Amino acid sequence: MLLGRFSVHPHKTTRSIPQMGMCPIFEDMMRLYRCLSFLLILFFASCAAPQYIPEKKFDRAALVQDYDLMTDILKAKHPSLYWYTPADSMQWYMDAYRAQIQDSMTEKDFIWKIMSPLLHQVHCGHTTAAMSKGLTRHLQGKRYGSFPFYVKVWGDTVVVTGAQQPDSVIRYGTVIHAINDVPVTEIIRRCFEHLPEDGYAQNLNYIRLSSNFPYYYENIIGPSNAYTLTYSNGSAFQQRYSVNAFVPVKDTGVAVKAKTAVKKPAPPRTTNQRYRSLTIDSTGKYAYMAIHTFNRGNLSPFIRHSFRTLRKQKIPHLIIDIRNNRGGKIRLSTLFTKFISDTPFRVADTVYANKNTLKPYTRHFKGRWLNNIQLFFTTHKKKDGLYHMGFFNRRLYKPKKKNHYNGKVYVLTGGPTFSAATLFANTVKGQQHVILAGEETGGGWHGNSGVMLPQVTLPNTRSRFTVPLFRVVQYNHVPKTGTGILPDWPIPPSYQALLKREDHKVKMVTDSILRSTPYNRMNASPSRKKGN
Repeated sequence: MLLGRFSVHPHKTTRSIPQMGMCPIFEDMMRLYRCLSFLLILFFASCAAPQYIPEKKFDRAALVQDYDLMTDILKAKHPSLYWYTPADSMQWYMDAYRAQIQDSMTEKDFIWKIMSPLLHQVHCGHTTAAMSKGLTRHLQGKRYGSFPFYVKVWGDTVVVTGAQQPDSVIRYGTVIHAINDVPVTEIIRRCFEHLPEDGYAQNLNYIRLSSNFPYYYENIIGPSNAYTLTYSNGSAFQQRYSVNAFVPVKDTGVAVKAKTAVKKPAPPRTTNQRYRSLTIDSTGKYAYMAIHTFNRGNLSPFIRHSFRTLRKQKIPHLIIDIRNNRGGKIRLSTLFTKFISDTPFRVADTVYANKNTLKPYTRHFKGRWLNNIQLFFTTHKKKDGLYHMGFFNRRLYKPKKKNHYNGKVYVLTGGPTFSAATLFANTVKGQQHVILAGEETGGGWHGNSGVMLPQVTLPNTRSRFTVPLFRVVQYNHVPKTGTGILPDWPIPPSYQALLKREDHKVKMVTDSILRSTPYNRMNASPSRKKGN
């Protein structure tokens, strides 16, 4: 979980060293450093990087070496490797996928056929496989997948929401029941076996499939030259239809120039608006606050200013939308929580790592020395032999007195609600003035793994995977059943709302507020029970 930074995906900023007040010797050293840096940049820029070959095949010995390194690192460093899959079962999976490694596999095949299904068995949303930098650059800007339609997926329902190529039969709102005579329920199940999740909270994976179904279908199910669809248009009557696969057409130099010439300038937009926003309804009855990350967007002053505005304007209802918030910095999540929570709280009940060093695998980790330093200085070994980060479970945070929000709060949650966002949702859930509405979070309710999320690069294929170094058990945690945080007011996706292209969850909440009939807690999800 992206608690210490919140990256699934990271922008870094650097600041120049202030020049005023430096001694002359240090100034000369800085000039020399700049000159050397400039020369190095010119040198590396002149060296053409070798072209990535996606069809390159690796022999079995190289693939097994990468695989064994991955499993050794997981066993040594992952704090929750056996949380949902017992050690003997995990070893069985490791042996089984090792046996499936074939000679002459491409990097792509190795990731999707070996790495991804194994990492799925960890049931950790932050233990993920990733392509090498070469393959990532190679695929950048290309359209993925041969399946010609984009879809919205939930439960056992698949509805068309777009197309990669024009089609007169399959249009927006068409319900797909089977592809090439394979029921969509089976396709979803097979895709989920290759995708990570916290415990058994699959809500995030429905969002993943909905975001780029052609990509996942091609890599997991496999490409096809044509597709036979069993479909309907919102009725019980089903029909069959065959359609050719989508084949991307490469732009010629002339086409690219023409496309560039007619390209319209993007409308001006405040950069931070993509990360957070606050709007107050013209009726003055409610405000809508979207927080899409706890990582960027100049968030701290935004939070303070927003709650000051809400107090001054005496807004009685607040909708907080964290459906797409994949987490971020604990510091910002905690600050936000202090403006909503009515009671003192801690970040977590337990935060610990297996070791306080990345050794003997340090050289394979990104940011290796910085991670080692952080592990060494922020953890303390206890009698259980584990290295605890006690700061998070010792410090008690008190609610803000100034500009604390005392009105009715509706927190919208969904599958992408993850990591630091689940820390917030877990803390405020069950408080008298707060209602969680929407869908189950993708982040685990009992806890998950994160804080530090270094990436490992395998030496032969250069494929990568992420290893969370700390186990986090939620503050005042519930039993470990593998669910995400359950909403008090479940609002599942709606086919009719999709046809109208409306935000069903926001509409349900705003209609309730405007009718002055707040949601009744009698129908809420089961209350929190202290667990192990």
